Amino acid sequence: MDKNQPSIFKLRNIGIAAHIDAGKTTVTERILFFTGTNRKMGEVHDGQATTDFMKQEQERGITIASAAITCHWKGTQINLIDTPGHVDFTVEVERSLRVLDGMIAVFCAVGGVEPQSETVWNQANRYKVPRIAFVNKMDRSGADFKDVLASMEKYLDANAVPFQLPMGAEEEFTGIIDLFEMKAFIYDEYEQIETAIPAEYIQLATEARSLMIEKLADFDEEILNLFLEDQEIPNELLKKVARHATLKLLITPVFCGAAYKNKGVPLLLDAVIDFLPNPIDVGAVVGLDVDDPEKSHTRQPSPKDPFSALAFKLIHDPFVGQQTFIRIFSGTLKAGMAIQNSNKDKQERIGRIMRIQAKSREDVSEAGPGDIVALVGMKITKTGDTLCDPDHPLFLENIHIPPPVIDLKITPLKQADRSKLGEALHKLTSEDPSFAIRFDDETEETLISGMGELHLEIILDRLKHEFGVEVEVGEPSVAYRETISHEVEANYRHVKQSGGKGQFAHVVMRIEPNEGNGYEFVDKIKGGVIPTEYIPSVNKGILKTLEKGVLAGYPVVDVKVVLLDGSFHAVDSSDFAFQTCASIAFKQGFLKGDPILMEPVMKIEVNSPDDYIGGVVGDLNKRRGRIESMRRHRKGSQKLNGFVPLMEMFGYATQLRNISSGRANYSMEFYKYMPVTRAVQEEILKKLADKKKDQK
Repeated sequence: MDKNQPSIFKLRNIGIAAHIDAGKTTVTERILFFTGTNRKMGEVHDGQATTDFMKQEQERGITIASAAITCHWKGTQINLIDTPGHVDFTVEVERSLRVLDGMIAVFCAVGGVEPQSETVWNQANRYKVPRIAFVNKMDRSGADFKDVLASMEKYLDANAVPFQLPMGAEEEFTGIIDLFEMKAFIYDEYEQIETAIPAEYIQLATEARSLMIEKLADFDEEILNLFLEDQEIPNELLKKVARHATLKLLITPVFCGAAYKNKGVPLLLDAVIDFLPNPIDVGAVVGLDVDDPEKSHTRQPSPKDPFSALAFKLIHDPFVGQQTFIRIFSGTLKAGMAIQNSNKDKQERIGRIMRIQAKSREDVSEAGPGDIVALVGMKITKTGDTLCDPDHPLFLENIHIPPPVIDLKITPLKQADRSKLGEALHKLTSEDPSFAIRFDDETEETLISGMGELHLEIILDRLKHEFGVEVEVGEPSVAYRETISHEVEANYRHVKQSGGKGQFAHVVMRIEPNEGNGYEFVDKIKGGVIPTEYIPSVNKGILKTLEKGVLAGYPVVDVKVVLLDGSFHAVDSSDFAFQTCASIAFKQGFLKGDPILMEPVMKIEVNSPDDYIGGVVGDLNKRRGRIESMRRHRKGSQKLNGFVPLMEMFGYATQLRNISSGRANYSMEFYKYMPVTRAVQEEILKKLADKKKDQK
């Protein structure tokens, strides 16, 4: 093994995730400072954060791309991934959680559980990621540790157990009490000073420790017996049980501090080592058999097992080219090795293997189970691909990618930049699976699609500054979808005779609604009425039509096509003839099936002071919104949950500011595609028809 590589027990793969502005990038910066990775601290607000090294991140003071960084604390290697909190970049959180073993959930001591905290928490639940909580900004006006604990219980069902207590809050926040050691820690600049618990906090700390022991006694008989007999419980036993309960997702240990003022970060690092899992704790990963999806294979986190890894992120680095970030689950990876990409069914040869420390990088000769490394020179591997031993192939669970919901038409300002734009967009789609591109042959415009306005704004910014391509941008529009309301049959005979060889194809198909299941193609041809080699041509013709749409040029979704019958001609039938025939048959059938437009509906959450809640509700009703629930959020404010069509939400941020004098905030994420009403559909189709007239 690499001599710099600690044992697998001394390895932690952790992510830091939270709502936007809870301070997670500042927490990351302090971790890097205290672990000696950085000599000086960078700040988010002055654009100097280590992990926010993209120009767009520095300008906006937000994290966009998750950066993987390696650091060391007390002999343990920590691979740290800083993830974005903005909902437009949810896919970044998804792909990080897929490869991480543990997570620090950062909560603002003033804001508590905010909309995006819930989203991230639910994502971590989906991947069963053990987590600890850090209540940050204890020194801010309005900080309330108890209130954050209550909101974690209420909204996250977190079984939050404080392992620390803050001494004071707001300007009076002086330090932290460790409930295991029953010691206090105070801070002087970068120094953490251990001291006895001040007299005024002893009773509070004793009660909190008793409560912590009571919670842990639920999971261990020995603690329960000692507790009932009022005997001293050894700290080693408490920590062992606390670790076990955290790894099994039975409790969420809660810590506190003020990262900006360097308070609580060294203790948080100790907690990462004490309570978050190493790859052995996580155990074997399960993959599917390449030939038989019913069969599965397990890979233990051992260098002796066959190699398996998941590519979870691509970055185009201006200095070294494309970096492919992978998480290794089993086996050993060495430079020069040939490995199998199961998704592409091709082999890749490993060039350089690097450990990343934000902007700097260190070449390593090999990497083992649990490692997160970047590979340079990968040609075919994309996000979500499984890399494995060619003799022992398997598929690892892929990453959940939500569909893009917002479109933007772009054209290069200079005609000469057309191919440059194509290359840049290709690189961006390989980096970011939630970003999609389509080219409209008729208008010669390129359509880009993403998760929200900010997502596409960042893409345009990167096109200009990173790739040197300036584009003319149309108005953002909603990414509608088309589908049918009822089952229809289509029968079309395609005959073309124009001197020489003609074209002949004939298909009969049934088109059915297929709600929530995407596109399905079923071949029911009997007796060779359509030769086997032309069946894929029928499917191909339909697929091309699905992309371009039938009713209004939007992609068709949720339809099942059953190929029932047809005929062919020995000379005039061809792949092209059957593609054309299938396309026309599908279009004709689709238009008979009472086609409907589907629109993206968003899940919205608004936090508003009581005084403005009436205005907020009234405004959402005007936007065709549906309010699901309203609940008291904190004193004097309410949290409102509901669903609203994306079409109605352009410019909402400005309107909400006006209604609430800037005091309300909101969060929005994609929920699902739903049919629009007849009136709205007619309005959309009329606008499109008018637009086409104007273009002519």
